[in-house]
Amino acid sequence: MRMRKGFARVIVALAIVATCAGRAQASGTATPIEHIVVIFQENVSFDHYFGTYPVAANNTPGEPKFQAAPNTPGVNGLLNGGLLNNNPNTANPFRLGRAQSATCDQDHAYTDELEIFDLGLMDKFVQFNAGCNPNQGHPNDLIMGYFDGNTVTALWNYAQFYAMSDNSFGTTFGPSTPGVLNLIAGNTNGASPPNLNTAFGPDTVSGSVVSDPQPTGDVCTTRDNVTMSGSNIGDLLNSAHVTWGNIAGGFDLTIQNPNLTTGCHRSHTSVTGAFPPKVDYIPHHEGFQYFASTANLQHLRPCSIAVIGHDDGGVHHQYDLHDFFDALNHNNFPAVSFLKADGYQDGHAGYSSPLDEQTFIANTVNFLLQRPEWPNTLVIIAYDDSDGWYDHQMSTIVSQSITSADTVGGVNLCGTKNTDGIAGRCGYGPRLPLIAISPFAKPNFVDHTLTDQSSILKFIADNWGLNLGQLPNSMAQIAGPLTNMLDFSTEVAESVRLFIDPTTGKRAFNH
Repeated sequence: MRMRKGFARVIVALAIVATCAGRAQASGTATPIEHIVVIFQENVSFDHYFGTYPVAANNTPGEPKFQAAPNTPGVNGLLNGGLLNNNPNTANPFRLGRAQSATCDQDHAYTDELEIFDLGLMDKFVQFNAGCNPNQGHPNDLIMGYFDGNTVTALWNYAQFYAMSDNSFGTTFGPSTPGVLNLIAGNTNGASPPNLNTAFGPDTVSGSVVSDPQPTGDVCTTRDNVTMSGSNIGDLLNSAHVTWGNIAGGFDLTIQNPNLTTGCHRSHTSVTGAFPPKVDYIPHHEGFQYFASTANLQHLRPCSIAVIGHDDGGVHHQYDLHDFFDALNHNNFPAVSFLKADGYQDGHAGYSSPLDEQTFIANTVNFLLQRPEWPNTLVIIAYDDSDGWYDHQMSTIVSQSITSADTVGGVNLCGTKNTDGIAGRCGYGPRLPLIAISPFAKPNFVDHTLTDQSSILKFIADNWGLNLGQLPNSMAQIAGPLTNMLDFSTEVAESVRLFIDPTTGKRAFNH
């Protein structure tokens, strides 16, 4: 999310119940997985959460203690090559404890991240970090801070109990909107207007989204906005009659706000108490709203719980978080669900924290573990961008680009031509966490397969036999597979379910 202030304009829309249409029927799957839930969180690099995995610091009073199980594999992290004590940056990485979970936002603009990478040397994180005010005694080098299993306890437990990747990257560089567009389309190109500049820098360059413009026409949009051409995974799912939903906190504008109004500004406060209340619904986090075929710009409400996930007039499969839980409680579980937490629980530094997102993730996964559909369910925890947080691993550049946004000191990181790339779509970008939670997830497993955000899109397409060729220029067509994190040869793990205490992140009990 870009750093902006002063957007106080409130847009209130009357929610209208859509006209019911025919219900779609899900088709067969290529694997035993019949339900995929993607929990798409905000702004975390791999090293920021997993840099010392599975080694946590000696227990600090008041912090949960993480103790790795025997034979837990290590990762490509900060414990390798002396990176903790002899780092190429001007400051060494340092541990942030649970009491320091509320941090300010780092610089994660498209061009700035290219400069930070310094042609792959990964040594300019402190110098080019323009995004954070003095914070917790680290006015300039907070970008080098990391958490371990005594703070991001739930995620470390999920990683150990199920499967994780230490080689997954943002499909491109930059903030939230490019990340969510890559998740659902594998493509940030096709924006209109193709070149949009603001006082904060470019939003689009040569038709590619490089920053955080909001979706044109969304009743909650307050500033510079764009629309996207082409198609996304929702269109492919519709064509195949597969049920799906994009589930966003705050999408239902009929729910009363704390100030007794209704509309776009329902808000909550972080559990840390360090931030002011954050609006629940954040327009530029909602990728499907940029495409005419899947947008529900007026936030129309489904006409019944039974049609959630199905074709329902102008709703276009766009729902509130409560719709997802209401539907499942009525035995209506869409085949594919993309979940976006309320703003205060999405993990974004500057208004949310690891403890806030832990609460959301643990409560959601605990709920799904109790569902009768769990034996055929896959939960993927992924992130939209790195927030600029330090990660030592240079990405593989699979898409070249040369635009004004790509140029770094006269030298272009992504090459000197666009023969194998699209202008403004340099990638892969920073390394991000990726966790697979499922009866079919390989237990206590670290996958080293090269993947990116569009690998999730690829897995969905492959599982339901969708044609990625219908998404022109999609990076999903060359994305690495997620399947090495999974094992379909046995169902032994089906009976084992990890429940997490949402406050401590510790294991509550196993079934």
